[in-house]
Amino acid sequence: MNILKEANRIVNERSEEKKRQYGSFSDSMDSMRDIFNAMTGYKLTTEDMFMAMLALKLSRQKHSHKEDNLLDAVAYMGALNNYANKK
Repeated sequence: MNILKEANRIVNERSEEKKRQYGSFSDSMDSMRDIFNAMTGYKLTTEDMFMAMLALKLSRQKHSHKEDNLLDAVAYMGALNNYANKK
């Protein structure tokens, strides 16, 4: 599998069914930010949430190589780029 092509499919070519189930990356990260900030009192940004998920995937990769870790990391980077470009 080409993880770059697959990440592009996940981030930019998600099906309507997938969007109905989970919402967009950006909407999910906005919700995650709001929940995290309410739980902790911190004031993290949506970009921070993308970076936290990227860090999680890289920490898992450090522990054990799995292609899915890298795919998800690339997908989070692509989604972060899309989010930043929409601002």
